[in-house]
Amino acid sequence: MRTYDERLGRAIAGSAFPSPVAEFLADLGNTAMAVPVLAVALGWAAWCARRAREPRWWLPPLAAAVAMAVVPALVVPFKALIDRPGPPGPLSGESGFFPSGHAATAAVAYGAAALLLHPFLRPRLRRPLLVAVAVLNVAVAAGLVRRGYHWPLDTVASWCLCGPLLWTVLKVLEVTWSDRSGQVDRSRAARDASG
Repeated sequence: MRTYDERLGRAIAGSAFPSPVAEFLADLGNTAMAVPVLAVALGWAAWCARRAREPRWWLPPLAAAVAMAVVPALVVPFKALIDRPGPPGPLSGESGFFPSGHAATAAVAYGAAALLLHPFLRPRLRRPLLVAVAVLNVAVAAGLVRRGYHWPLDTVASWCLCGPLLWTVLKVLEVTWSDRSGQVDRSRAARDASG
């Protein structure tokens, strides 16, 4: 599997995909870019839930923030344990590339933000948001591989590690705001009918 992974990584890194675009996409996995997006979603979701007088309005944003804080606790030990050498590129000669911290950061930050915003969006916007987040995460991974920062499986491993974190955020949302979607839809329908 490692042979195929490295072959695919070299093919992507040597592709005609423009380097500046790949660098921008890779940078979307930086904490400086991804965490502020999550912070805005945390604040907006908390404000909307508090305004709707949800009794535990603070719990889903807290779960998303904890999920983001857990990312380094998951990624760093695996990097040290596996100690995989990096691909040829700007960081060649170094090790500790598996899994990708940037891919994990992007997956949790953008994924948790989408989950938090989902109940407050109009139904026709919900699926496009989730699709956009999935495409964004694939784009971040492609940028990381194209620029030679990671092998493809480094990014896939990050998604596998972060899946349970996002699943936990989703379960907290379901338990805490179980009827939130219906309330939002009903309040919008009432506003539309009166206005």
